[in-house]
Amino acid sequence: MRQILCLLPLVLVTVVAVQNRSVLVEGFGRLRTASWPWLLAAGGATCLTWVAAAFTRQGAVIQPLPRWRLLATQFAAGSANHLLPTGLGAGAVNLRFMTVCGVPLARSSAALALYLLAESVGRLSLLAALLFAFPDALRIGTLVPAGAVGPLLVIAGAVLVVAAAALALVRRLRTAALGFVRTALGEARSVHTRPARALALWGGSLAFPALQATGLVAVGQALGLPVPPAHMALAYLAATVAVALVPTPGGIGSVEAALIVALVAAGGPVAVATAVVLAYRIITVWVPLVPGALTLGALVRLKVI
Repeated sequence: MRQILCLLPLVLVTVVAVQNRSVLVEGFGRLRTASWPWLLAAGGATCLTWVAAAFTRQGAVIQPLPRWRLLATQFAAGSANHLLPTGLGAGAVNLRFMTVCGVPLARSSAALALYLLAESVGRLSLLAALLFAFPDALRIGTLVPAGAVGPLLVIAGAVLVVAAAALALVRRLRTAALGFVRTALGEARSVHTRPARALALWGGSLAFPALQATGLVAVGQALGLPVPPAHMALAYLAATVAVALVPTPGGIGSVEAALIVALVAAGGPVAVATAVVLAYRIITVWVPLVPGALTLGALVRLKVI
């Protein structure tokens, strides 16, 4: 079974690559006309995102985790995140890693929830800061299709009502949920009593989306996108927040569409914006996908996860 699990990531990579072969061909074609120093800067920013993720993961749990294994796990988790619905792949890999490191399941689940909360707060904080600094840089309304706000609000309200009803009617579920909340709050208090952990948690959660946006800015510069760098960063953050509720593997498809719309809304020509997004996704998704899948298989074989 473990040998099968080692090969499964490569099989999934092959399937996803075949399904998106036209995007790959066009994306690699766009890279041939780009400025290589800027592309190298984008690649460097992408590599640093795994370091930022490792800092945030460590900051979310009191128990010290093996540094190099933690970093390798973040690299592998990035690949898993592009093969499964958004967030599930990385969450499962990190949950397993913390469990193998001896963190109890309740505490590792609480640490995972704290990481997701910190990452969301960091992304929204950066977006709010850029919107405050450049209020006219982006037309946010263009990121949401006409008539989509109402159905989204109805769906969100329905989910909240169903969840509240389930908690009220099912005692066992309510007990488990309350126990998880108590554990999560206790873990959060413990983390924030240690300045090093709190700094790693919130510093990493801010650095992660900032580095992602920096990668897009570098690709935009490489392809000559006539949009100010701060506006490109704002477009990236707005687009990723807009597609956060779309459960596609790694956001493949939905992220590309939202990024193109956001860059056009920021003043970029459609053709150049499309080229930038395709090249950016090649660098941040497709190039690391195979080595990430190999790392994931190796970590499974070595029983690190």
